Amino acid sequence: MLASDLAVFNVDQTQVELRVTPSRHGPITEDDITQLLNQSEFAMLRPLEQNIAKAIAEVNSHCSVDSGKHELFFIIAERLDGKVIIEISEDKMSASMSLVSAYGGQDPTLPTILNALKFHKVKMGLSKPNILSLLQQLDTLPPGEQCRSLIAHGKQPQNGTNASLARQVPLARERLLQPQEREDGSVDMRDLGAMIMVKPNDVLMIKTPATDGVAGYNVNDDVLPQIPGKDMIMQPGNGTQLAVNDPNLLIATVSGQPVETRLGMQVDDVLQIKDVDVNFGHVNFEGSVLISGDVHEGMQVKSSGDITVMGFVDSATLDAKGDIIVSKGIIGRQIKEHQLSTTINAQGQICAQFVQYSSLNADNDILVTKQLLHSHACSNGVITVSDPSGRRGDLVGGKASASKGIHAVAIGATAGTKTALFCAMDQAQIRAEVKTTHDKIKQLVIAGLDIEARLRKLPPKSEWQTDAGMIEQVKMMLDEKKQLASNRAQLEAQFKQLQQDADGYYNKHFIQAKKHIFTNVKINIGPSKNTTQREHGPCLVMNKQNEISFDYGNR
Repeated sequence: MLASDLAVFNVDQTQVELRVTPSRHGPITEDDITQLLNQSEFAMLRPLEQNIAKAIAEVNSHCSVDSGKHELFFIIAERLDGKVIIEISEDKMSASMSLVSAYGGQDPTLPTILNALKFHKVKMGLSKPNILSLLQQLDTLPPGEQCRSLIAHGKQPQNGTNASLARQVPLARERLLQPQEREDGSVDMRDLGAMIMVKPNDVLMIKTPATDGVAGYNVNDDVLPQIPGKDMIMQPGNGTQLAVNDPNLLIATVSGQPVETRLGMQVDDVLQIKDVDVNFGHVNFEGSVLISGDVHEGMQVKSSGDITVMGFVDSATLDAKGDIIVSKGIIGRQIKEHQLSTTINAQGQICAQFVQYSSLNADNDILVTKQLLHSHACSNGVITVSDPSGRRGDLVGGKASASKGIHAVAIGATAGTKTALFCAMDQAQIRAEVKTTHDKIKQLVIAGLDIEARLRKLPPKSEWQTDAGMIEQVKMMLDEKKQLASNRAQLEAQFKQLQQDADGYYNKHFIQAKKHIFTNVKINIGPSKNTTQREHGPCLVMNKQNEISFDYGNR
């Protein structure tokens, strides 16, 4: 055991010196030195393990030789102040702090912490309770131990919401297949209720304006620009205007039938006809057309609004800038291999109970509630063949092509009738938009780096702060930098949305059969193809990893 006086503080009381003569005190062990350092005056200091090991080795190697008669000096412990360690996340959205307990020195204090935060430019989102909690934990920590906590959080920007338009009145198509209930509870399938009409000052549509959103910040107080919501114009059509006291209300100025347009609504005069046949002639009307009877073979009906037919359309042509609603059926026949006698074109939706041997083209959805047979149906939305209950709806033969999905109760027939389905064919276009947007972002990044370089090359501010021309030039550069950052943030948000749309494209756009898919149904979803060889029960048909997949668990 070594004498306690062999370990002493140096002059400035920051280190402990071991002074031994190998021939007199050696050999020594690690326990000998540990006992020296366990003395109360040294107990809180930091042992220097490497120095201690060196001291033991040297003393023991010299204790039996002549050189061992000379006193040796070793630094075996030191006094250290506590530390404040600040760590900032890579995105600068959070900062954590570690407090290291002192080895016999001064523990970190609140002023020390504030100086460290200032040095690291941590200014925003500070949590005073977390900082004070760390200081309390520090009081109970052994020397050299540390406590850690998040002490600052940035705030993500809140992007604005896009403007939206909410229609306040029903449309003609919504009357279809909503037969009136009789007093005895039965349903009159021929009575669809009164025609949808509005009168002056009726509210047709309400606009919810876009919001600007709120900028965010990181812990260094750099502003994170928000993306303002996109505005949407609510455009008055014929027979409508914006309310005088509220430009977010679209009201009717005349009586008539409400028709939804791409950016608003219009109120149409309604031409009411019993039958369109050779005696009446073709119809070309600026407004909506209501035909209480049928449209006969060879006839044409054109409308700048909706066309509503309460009876049948037989081997005729209907063309509307709004919806086309046929309460009963659309009937045609095959003229040639790819030519059918009935053509229905709508910039809105097409709705009917029954369709056969007809060509349907809609910019929006197509809804057939009973049967779609041997027809060519093309929709930029969804093709649905189903009644409201989901019990009946047969899509048999012909070709059905829909950008956003095909939903039917039964697809094909037990006889193996050839039926072709095309769905979700636009992913490549979205991928192209992703690439184009990414290229635009890269251009903005390069432009941002360029302006940063130009700003760094500016002479010291003291040399130009009185030069009005230079001040204006610097202001323009800073404004340009801000605009580039804003444009980049908007494009990055757009890129993220497009990427999500592309990645999740086939999860949203698929084919659904509520009861059956029969044999000989040719399925095309994007680039993937499959022809059914057997009957399938209720299922979703999707493109999974460029293969057609039948999912029987989600219906």
